[in-house]
Order: sequence, then C-alpha cells, then structure tokens
Amino acid sequence: MTEFASYPSLTGRRAFVTGGATGIGAAITRNLCHQGTAVCFLDIDHENGEALAEETGAQFAHVDVTDITALQDAIGDFGAVDILVNNVANDTRHDWRTLTSDDWDARFAVNLRPSFFAIQSVADGMIARGHGSIINIGSISWKVKHAAMPAYTTAKSAAHGLTRSFVRILGPAGVRVNTVMPGWVMTERQKTEHFDHEGAKQLAAAQPLRGLIAPEDAAALVAFLAADDSAMCTGQEFTIDGGWT
Repeated sequence: MTEFASYPSLTGRRAFVTGGATGIGAAITRNLCHQGTAVCFLDIDHENGEALAEETGAQFAHVDVTDITALQDAIGDFGAVDILVNNVANDTRHDWRTLTSDDWDARFAVNLRPSFFAIQSVADGMIARGHGSIINIGSISWKVKHAAMPAYTTAKSAAHGLTRSFVRILGPAGVRVNTVMPGWVMTERQKTEHFDHEGAKQLAAAQPLRGLIAPEDAAALVAFLAADDSAMCTGQEFTIDGGWT
C-alpha cells in the first residue's frame, strides 16, 4: 500500500469534513487523523460514521446537510475550524427528460448549497486567527461532458466559481480557498454501481495513466492543500484524473 506524505503543520490543527463517512470523505478523514489533526466529520450514514469515528478517533455528527441550521450548528459545536473540506455530494444518475424542479433543487441542496453555508460558518473565525484552508471538492464530470446527471454536473461546475468568489475576501487574512477536481475515483459505490465491463473500457480509453484512482489519492491532495506546504496556493483547481481532461 502506498505511503503518503506527512505534514507537520497539520498536527494540532482542527478540520471539519462534510460527507466524511464513506468514499473520498472517509479517506480524507483518515488521512487528516493520521496527520495528528483533530477532525469532525458529518454524514447521514450513521452506521459507517460511527464505525469510522471509532477507528480514527474523529468526532462524528449525524447530520443531513440539506438542513442548513443543523449543518451550521454542528460546525459551531465543534468550535474553531482551521481546515474546511466541502466534500459531501450525491452523483445519482438522472434523466434530463424526467427531472422535476424539485429534483433539481434537491440535488443542489446536497451538491452546492452546503458548501457556501459551511464557508459562511467558518470564515470569520479563520479571518480572526489569520489562517485557514478551505477545500471545495468539485468533479471533472462537467468538463468531460458527462450526460447522465446534468443537475450534479451543473452544481459541480459551480464549485470552482464558489472557490473564486472567496479568494479576495479571505486572502488578505491569510485564508486560502481551492478546488480539488477528482476524476473517476473508485469508491466502493462506484465499483458496485458503475464500474462494469463497459465502464472499464470507457476509463481505459479516456484516462492516459494506467490504473485506478483510489479515494486515498484524492485525500493525499486534500492534505497537501490543507497543510502549510501549499501556503501560496489559492483560487486554483487541482485536478486528479489520470490525465483525462
């Protein structure tokens, strides 16, 4: 198993991760805990959340991010946040022909809206302390013209717009905001629901680098952006897609 870098600047820092119980979020939680960071993560998946908290020592909050009051209360209960990772997402496939306005709103309520309100909750504290790193998890899906989930791809295309909206607001206080753009990361859900024979053929044709992107690969990039090693990086897209885009 690959050993990823350790960052001394992350020891003793405090991180809040949305959607942290499984997939990329769980890998981010594990990596940051390994760094000596105090982590609080939230998720609607109570069973996996409790198991990961027991495994890592992280704090788990059973919260539905579509409830903005509950989201902001969880952040407030955790206290000072040095690192915010807006990871939560739902990429359930949907047909544009049958998508209703309620369906559209429901997807934005998970894939975009919580990111803004989480930033709103942590920004003043980061400004007051003179440091912080906010990492919004986007997706290459809109760049590769993925046709099977238009509400998701539209929301994810806006993730970097959200990032850039805060660069000049937070930069003078030493707070950085960046976007991580994963390609097809082989979480258990992706392998179970989408990575079949046809999917493997598609990936082989689209991704120049051989191999599969693991959640741990994305988490390693997040750890770099959380650490002081990326002190002069802000307002940027960091893509991890094996060369697809």
